[in-house]
Amino acid sequence: MSSNTNGLTDVPGILVGQEQDLQGFTGVTVVLPPKGSIGGVDQRGGAPGTRETDALRPMHLVDQINAVVLAGGSAFGLDASSGVMKYLSEKNVGVNTGVKRVPIVSSAVIFDLAFGNADVFPDADMGYKACLSATDNLILQGNEGAGTGATIGKLFGMKQAMKSGIGTASISLSSNLVVAALVVVNAFGDVVNPDGTVVAGTRSFTLAGKHMGEGEQFANTLTSMNSFLGKNILNFAMHQNTIIGVVATNAKLSREDVNKVAQMAHNGIARSISPAHTMLDGDTIFSLATQQKKADVNLVGAYAAQMVQESILNAVLAAEPLDGLPTVNSLS
Repeated sequence: MSSNTNGLTDVPGILVGQEQDLQGFTGVTVVLPPKGSIGGVDQRGGAPGTRETDALRPMHLVDQINAVVLAGGSAFGLDASSGVMKYLSEKNVGVNTGVKRVPIVSSAVIFDLAFGNADVFPDADMGYKACLSATDNLILQGNEGAGTGATIGKLFGMKQAMKSGIGTASISLSSNLVVAALVVVNAFGDVVNPDGTVVAGTRSFTLAGKHMGEGEQFANTLTSMNSFLGKNILNFAMHQNTIIGVVATNAKLSREDVNKVAQMAHNGIARSISPAHTMLDGDTIFSLATQQKKADVNLVGAYAAQMVQESILNAVLAAEPLDGLPTVNSLS
């Protein structure tokens, strides 16, 4: 087992596998938790693309989860879950129905069809291959897996956007408690520092000789939305954005607790994305608890938010330029 990877695989027993299509600029990331893990979810954006989220909420029959799939391809990318279902079924993993074990596979997708080839998206084969590559080693960040086609800052269209990706982070607390996150950053808005300065996002430009945006480099999505141009663009903006991710811990938590952790984890999005949870985003966070260490749900949830915040920053810092879109490092 790996240790100190500063990522989701620092939670003992969790495996992560990734596959991507570098011609279509899309990919899939699969998280495989150990047996007995309880899952939760909290979805806040107005344009979600998800699968098997209701099964994770309280007052439903099954409380354990076998996989979480994060994928590109918009709704088409949900097909990657079929490959994960096949892989788990071959391993005889899932809920015992008395006839056949049925894997519980929850999924969320990002819209990356406007970047790369819109006719290429994650399918069952890609999902299956991601499972075969699943490991507890270091997770590759940036243009990997579901982060392959991720972009950020799209108020003024893709030409003024930046390349983003997938990021991860973890922290070890007292009594060997671990809290970690893995996030795909495909937001409409900007990634910001705690003081509000833009790290990555909508880039400024000139129109009819007039500079559009506050800074020389970044337009600042939040303030630009209130401009004459921004208000008019919002009327035609497409639901092509979202942040999706997984937070995980080795804590012993109930289903209600796990769902609370997913809810609290969204604070990490609110701190690092401006604006967050818009009707143009499908922000969805899954949570996993592997039931190994006694812990307080408030502690886990608070650090889950911090790990989401760090993962988002890591995603844009690790991204590499692609198809003409710059990154934080290429602009600096």
